[in-house]
Amino acid sequence: MADTAFQKQYRQEAVDVFEEGMSWLRQTTVQETVIKGNQAEFLVAGSGNASAVTRGVNGLIPARPDDLTQNTCTLVEWHDLVRKTRFNIFASQGNQREIMQKTSMRVMNRRVDADIIAQLDTATNTLGAATTASLGLVQQAMVTLGEAEVPVEEQDKMWFVASDAFWGYLGQIPEFNSADYVEMKYLTGPVVRTKRWAGFNWIRHHRLTGAGSASEKCYAYHQDAIGSAFDMGEGFNTAVGYDEEQDYSYARTSSFTGAKLLQQSGIVQVLHDASAI
Repeated sequence: MADTAFQKQYRQEAVDVFEEGMSWLRQTTVQETVIKGNQAEFLVAGSGNASAVTRGVNGLIPARPDDLTQNTCTLVEWHDLVRKTRFNIFASQGNQREIMQKTSMRVMNRRVDADIIAQLDTATNTLGAATTASLGLVQQAMVTLGEAEVPVEEQDKMWFVASDAFWGYLGQIPEFNSADYVEMKYLTGPVVRTKRWAGFNWIRHHRLTGAGSASEKCYAYHQDAIGSAFDMGEGFNTAVGYDEEQDYSYARTSSFTGAKLLQQSGIVQVLHDASAI
């Protein structure tokens, strides 16, 4: 005899889809909160590689100006708006209001990183043709920055943004995992997204340009090489509400953000060949 009255059980707690949901790169930049206006000016100041001088024949010390460069970061208005009717919320599985709020925040966090990556992609210093990750490649990036007089000893400000494939090759380097070279044994725990090693603070990022290709773009840089500006500091402008006239609920997340490459000498583009992995 065939059973014809099967019952379904619907889980009320939603399972999150696999997608990036936070900004990993904001912390790697010089941050500025804009109180009012659509631009933030970052001043890069130095001596212009001046040399010390002796007095002139007239007995006076020759004077010089400082090298002052203003970099303009233009803020762009970004929004994400989710809208659902009360009937859709009533008839749908899961907490639809919570889902709207969570997905909207994820969209905006991805926008922040997209702006920063777009500026990183304007870097002109490279290590040459794409190759697979190695300890030698990492050291070459550090040397290149050091030769450009970047203060590489400031480890809290030294960043290396690597793709998943780059990270996968690093995992095969003994020095990357050995207790003799790192403070924590990463092979004995869960997969991590950040790590401090070889003079850099490492971030594993899924959305770098060319990810998974034979020429994906990874970056080694000093924090003072790139700036980012926001209208709300660390947070977003969020609104969650209900429209009685049209009988729908909404969740909106907004931010005025922008990013700007400040010093070409402080960033190295590391082209990586991920085709084999």
